[in-house]
Amino acid sequence: MRFRHPDGSTVHLAYCTNVHPAETLGGVVAQLRDHCEPVRRRLGRDRLGIGLWLAADAARALDSDPSALRALRAELDRRGLEVVTLNGFPYEGFGAEEVKYRVYRPDWADPERLEHTTALARVLAGLLPDDVTEGSISTLPLAWRTAAHNTGRHEKALRTLAERLDALEELTGRSIRIGLEPEPGCVVETTHDALAPLSAIAHHRIGVCVDTCHLATSFEDPHTALDALTAAGVPVVKSQLSAALHAEHPHLPEVRTALAAFDEPRFLHQTRTATAAGLRGTDDLGEALGGDTLPDASPWRAHFHVPLHAAPAAPLTSTLPVLKAVLTRLVGGPHPLTRHLEVETYTWQALPPELRPRGRTQLADGIAAELTLARDLLTDLGLKELP
Repeated sequence: MRFRHPDGSTVHLAYCTNVHPAETLGGVVAQLRDHCEPVRRRLGRDRLGIGLWLAADAARALDSDPSALRALRAELDRRGLEVVTLNGFPYEGFGAEEVKYRVYRPDWADPERLEHTTALARVLAGLLPDDVTEGSISTLPLAWRTAAHNTGRHEKALRTLAERLDALEELTGRSIRIGLEPEPGCVVETTHDALAPLSAIAHHRIGVCVDTCHLATSFEDPHTALDALTAAGVPVVKSQLSAALHAEHPHLPEVRTALAAFDEPRFLHQTRTATAAGLRGTDDLGEALGGDTLPDASPWRAHFHVPLHAAPAAPLTSTLPVLKAVLTRLVGGPHPLTRHLEVETYTWQALPPELRPRGRTQLADGIAAELTLARDLLTDLGLKELP
């Protein structure tokens, strides 16, 4: 979906296909038919943006075979879909029964992360619509925190990537940018943590991807975070529109019971609370619920991407107000701070059983409802939806 900003520029809205796990190129093509095109039809649009997630095998297949890349581009066109952004964070296995810490490997100290991201950039340059010259890729925020000692290797890899992206633009005329996606528990946990490494790299192709669930989970103030990025000259390459799980009174037994329904075995749900002594947290929701590990005098937030249009039932809620505040700052001003927006709720099948969609039809309905909410927020900010 495309929108005209009051300054005349185009803002793109997509939804991320990591909600439809597929490890192979054939699986990606099936996603377009079984999920993405039905969502477009529900929205009544001739064109829908999707943020493709390409696992390592699919990315290699496309990068090594120009005819396969052309065929995927033709399939996108045939189904009324377009791609200006990729999710390059998960490397493989995102549809596994247990993902947890695996999603952070390989990290930016591993040459495979550089090679994979380079391949994604080449693929994206070939998938961009004819009238679009800028693409974006979100990526791992360097590494899980236990690899903080490799910061020098991380930065060296990103400098090499920037050089390759420069060469790619010279070759193709397409500008591809990479956004580190701050996430709780990682070396770059917050937007503030991104300032030092990105200032050290100091390259316009390497910036941040602001995930509004992650920002909210870390109790970052949207205005402070975006002001700091702007002052440091760090570009917001893209933003993932997502909402975290919020518990206002975690000391109450009924709140604990409600939270426990979201403690599931597949994904990591880092949980945080803001205290007078600073941010406290656990790596997973079950750990927070399991005893006195996390103080409960103040609200808790958990890294669980809940549907944008359907906040959990009381006594829980979501951090949708944080998303709205971020979006207002990103595109509500005289010029957009980013032009690539991506709804990213990959946890539909990890919701408590009674909230999960039953089959493709309900999932498509839910994704369409999320995109409708995002569209309405954008038009309320003065953007005009384009055909």
